[in-house]
Amino acid sequence: MRYDLVIFDNDGVLVDSEPISNRLLAEYLTELGHPTSYEDSIRDYMGSAMHRIHDLIEERTGQRLPADFDDVFHARVFAAFERELKAVDGAADVLERLAGDGVPYCVASSGSHERIRVGHRTTGLDRWFEDGWIFSSQDVGRGKPAPDLFLYAAERMGVVPERCVVVEDSPLGVQAAVAAGMDVYGFTAMTPAARLAGATHLFSGMGELAGLLG
Repeated sequence: MRYDLVIFDNDGVLVDSEPISNRLLAEYLTELGHPTSYEDSIRDYMGSAMHRIHDLIEERTGQRLPADFDDVFHARVFAAFERELKAVDGAADVLERLAGDGVPYCVASSGSHERIRVGHRTTGLDRWFEDGWIFSSQDVGRGKPAPDLFLYAAERMGVVPERCVVVEDSPLGVQAAVAAGMDVYGFTAMTPAARLAGATHLFSGMGELAGLLG
């Protein structure tokens, strides 16, 4: 099927940021007295908007994270991005092919607008995105697994949900895409296929994604 819009998640799909951000998140939560391993962070928080981290910590411990938690965490993440971040292998090739074929695409990420732009600028992917093609959980009331972000992106891009496909690597993102009534291709580079149940197709490399998108 040829879609009218390809909606990319960002972290882990376009930029290889999940190992960096989850390592730093686990370290920071542990530092604050909430022991968290890297594996815990991947399982519980990968694909989450920041508010979900706050909500889960309070639900589990009865304690609120510090008021400056987001600012401190993002400062650490952005500094690490400048040193370490790379694009996901093959992501630029997929974007180049979509642009060449005239297929509309955009980003819809749980990350903040600043995080998305820092990642794209650091990896050189910013050349493939106009400002109007970048959507964040900051733009809607609820992050993934609610469908709001994907529905908002489709509306702003002028495409009905059933003509969209989402490219995701997290269980929360797959749930959100399904709830939005969109097809979803699950990227298994970091997430076991069993955790992406509900995806229309699964793929393990960007070369496969190019084939799935026709």
